[in-house]
Amino acid sequence: MNGKLIVFEGVEGCGKTTQISRSRDWLLTSGIQESLGDFGNQTPVIVTREPGGTSLGSALRQLLLEGQALQIEDRAELLLYAADRAQHVEEFIKPLLEQGAIVLCDRYTDSTIAYQGYGRGLELKLIEQLNQIATGGLEGDLTIWLDVDVEIGLHRARVRGKADRMEQAELSFHQRVQAGFSELASLYPERIVRIDASQNEEAVQLEIREILCQRFG
Repeated sequence: MNGKLIVFEGVEGCGKTTQISRSRDWLLTSGIQESLGDFGNQTPVIVTREPGGTSLGSALRQLLLEGQALQIEDRAELLLYAADRAQHVEEFIKPLLEQGAIVLCDRYTDSTIAYQGYGRGLELKLIEQLNQIATGGLEGDLTIWLDVDVEIGLHRARVRGKADRMEQAELSFHQRVQAGFSELASLYPERIVRIDASQNEEAVQLEIREILCQRFG
């Protein structure tokens, strides 16, 4: 692949949406995209998300996050996320990377391990196999983990408005998810970089820029 896949991860309310948007704007004006992509200063910087990065994904997102009245079994939930990812990678991410684009993705494989593995308690080996099938082996070039205390993050998320299906889960679930992200960061330090997301938005963004310059500048 000629492009770069940069993933943003973290618990609810960690600030992914804000930081992805700010990172995109900075990448488009900083000149660093000349070394990241294949188009020089015209390299496209594309923002996407999981679930929901394709038409199929948008429909699955409604079921998984907005279908609050639905009782979705844990294994069914896992398979729906895998289906979203398989479509997303083949239809959207891979073609862009082959063209040399920079793709900023809101959640990827680590979220499935953290939420469905550590959070739901599903078998980690099974999740790894499904991730491999869904991605065709495509890994992110860098994962930025926005680490914030679960209770702070949930408060931020709920202040935004009506909580989605995942945000409504009990506190202990989110604590297990957080533990999952922490474990993944310790297992893959070469790929996952932790940032203290309890800082203000500007401080977090400055750290992200520094990491991008160190890795790709």
